[in-house]
Amino acid sequence: MTTTTKAMASTTTAVTGTFTNPIIWEDLADLDIFRVDDAWYYTASTMHYSPGAPILRSYDLVDWEYIGHAVPRLSWSSAYDLAGTSRAYVKGIWASTMRYRKSDGKWYWIGCVEFAKTYVYTAPSATGPWALTATLSTCLYDCGLLIDDDDDTLYVAYGNTALSVAQLSPDATRIVKTQVVYNAPSSIGTLEGSRMYKRNGQYYILTTRPASQEWVLKAPSPFGAYSIKVLANAVAPPATAPGGGNPHQGGLVDTADGKWYYAAFEDAYPGGRIPVLAPVTWGGDGFPVLTTGSNGGWGSEFPMPAARHPLPPLTGTDAFNGTALGAAWEWNHNPDTSRFAVNNGLTLSTATVTTDLYQARNTLTRRIHGSNATATIVLDASAMAPGDRAGLALLRDRSAWVGVARDAATGALSVAVVAGIDMNADWTTAATGSYAGRVALDDDAGKGEAERIYLRATADIRPGTARTASFSYSLDGARFSPLGSAVAMNSDWRFFMGYRWGIFNYATAALGGSVHISSFTQT
Repeated sequence: MTTTTKAMASTTTAVTGTFTNPIIWEDLADLDIFRVDDAWYYTASTMHYSPGAPILRSYDLVDWEYIGHAVPRLSWSSAYDLAGTSRAYVKGIWASTMRYRKSDGKWYWIGCVEFAKTYVYTAPSATGPWALTATLSTCLYDCGLLIDDDDDTLYVAYGNTALSVAQLSPDATRIVKTQVVYNAPSSIGTLEGSRMYKRNGQYYILTTRPASQEWVLKAPSPFGAYSIKVLANAVAPPATAPGGGNPHQGGLVDTADGKWYYAAFEDAYPGGRIPVLAPVTWGGDGFPVLTTGSNGGWGSEFPMPAARHPLPPLTGTDAFNGTALGAAWEWNHNPDTSRFAVNNGLTLSTATVTTDLYQARNTLTRRIHGSNATATIVLDASAMAPGDRAGLALLRDRSAWVGVARDAATGALSVAVVAGIDMNADWTTAATGSYAGRVALDDDAGKGEAERIYLRATADIRPGTARTASFSYSLDGARFSPLGSAVAMNSDWRFFMGYRWGIFNYATAALGGSVHISSFTQT
């Protein structure tokens, strides 16, 4: 495999213990994982969230950390800025690809946007700075990049059902050649989500039959002729994440000592699509063979791929220290950068006058971690203007929030839950929601209005239907009062992205107000 280079010292450490699936209980779909020396890198789909294409790093294939994004801003149209009434929900970044090329020391990210053009971003480091270096007029849909053994020839597998391979110029700025290499027969059906590899002189394309199968194509040449064999066929999800879909749409990844793994995702709505990992072996015919669990389904537990290398947990408290957001944060659409500041806390100034959370700019989002999770923010409402709304949302195509409302007429503060914020099937807004609970925001001592408040949301995102979320608030951070009744979450897959936490502040009357968030905690 062309991403395999020399084994580093840490890979010689004795490998002991096991890992449990999923490897990250977060919505990180359409994954592309590859190895560079003693580290693995992971990118995923983000659609309308900005910055796009997160980059994670691991030293054992199990413990991961966010280190950046390959697409700093979604610059393809004003819809990604929520300009006027425009919006870009469920557009943007789908099933992109990323690799490192040692000969020029560059990192490459490639992705097609809105079935139209393909964008190439490069960087001198995985952590950036990333910049757009080429725009290709051909859509390399659901693509997978292979850098061949000469470290100079670039191939991209792509397409839907009619699968193609494109050869790029050495600088990845143009397409030299493209050719259909496989037409899926009706007995297989739709194929997409391509990833491309090379092993022992053979070229491989992994491709998925949504949403239950993974197929492998193999040929002695990048342009064929390819033979095909199934790798995963309706494999049940691991018992540690029951109720979800069959793991599919992933890729192969190796270790420095020659082991191979298949990384896929499990549909696990309402939480999204979560990554799972399993070993593969190689058959005498040169095709990979998936190692399943004892019941024939995806194994819940396997031996560690490499020596355990713990990293800081993806949960805990972010106090917004310093002057920049951490790499795990993404905005709902592009932010108005003049309307927020990070300086040992997060200040959100209102950026939109609206009654619609889905049209409000500068909603800052974070993936929900784990099957049952709680998020708490500490919010100072003292600078809110009349008509402003600010707080903590559960954000998806059916949303709800707990937050602070300043009355447009009287200026009085209240803490409220708003539910029933719904989208239509075309991602326009069907309903802007209504109060499901609301109380005046007084301090406990009866000395007047309280302006510092703890807002909390708890979500059950185990795969399945009838999952709910609940909300509460506190004036001292110790005693929390429930507010409103449990809110039903939508487990339909069509929005693709799972529920996220969203920190928001928007105006309903006029711009000028702001809130200060001193911390966000996820447990």
